[in-house]
Amino acid sequence: MSQPVPPSNQPQPPYDAQPGGGNPFADQQPGQPGVPTGNPFAGQQPGQFGGVPFAPAPAPTRNNIGLGVATAVAAAIVAAILYGVIAGAIEREVGYIAVGVGLLVGFAAGKVGGSNPVLPIVSAVLSLGAVYLGQLIGMAVIVSDKFSVSFTDVFFDKFGVLTDAWSESADFKTYLFIAIGAFAAYGGARKASA
Repeated sequence: MSQPVPPSNQPQPPYDAQPGGGNPFADQQPGQPGVPTGNPFAGQQPGQFGGVPFAPAPAPTRNNIGLGVATAVAAAIVAAILYGVIAGAIEREVGYIAVGVGLLVGFAAGKVGGSNPVLPIVSAVLSLGAVYLGQLIGMAVIVSDKFSVSFTDVFFDKFGVLTDAWSESADFKTYLFIAIGAFAAYGGARKASA
């Protein structure tokens, strides 16, 4: 069987012997050591616990144009490869992917480089090149699949022929996709740095 539990509003036996009905600080006067005053730092001397309170960590520097441009270049290369592989796999240009290329390049530059006003412009220019390169990679993937030739032979050995073929097949939609990618990169860099 269980023990009876006394009601919670009754003083417990070990506290009956203390002065003040269970309050260990009842007999002490304010201002004496050990007496709570409501301020936990009232009794401390300057430098008592290591001196100056800790300083918050400095905010990361977000106005580094060099790092922003380097990141935008890396993002442009990765995005161009992804765009080319996807366009080559489905054998057509996709405008949404050009928007994605631009957003990736701009967002990466803005997040890493900060709010420097040059970064959106650099991102837009790099996005133009990334979409163009992605279209070339896509064409090389298509040609290598159709003629059972390696991608590297088509892309590196026949690059001039590939760019000529791109120029002949380029239409309004091709240039529109390139422009949309640049516009998305500019906007992405501005939003990311805000």
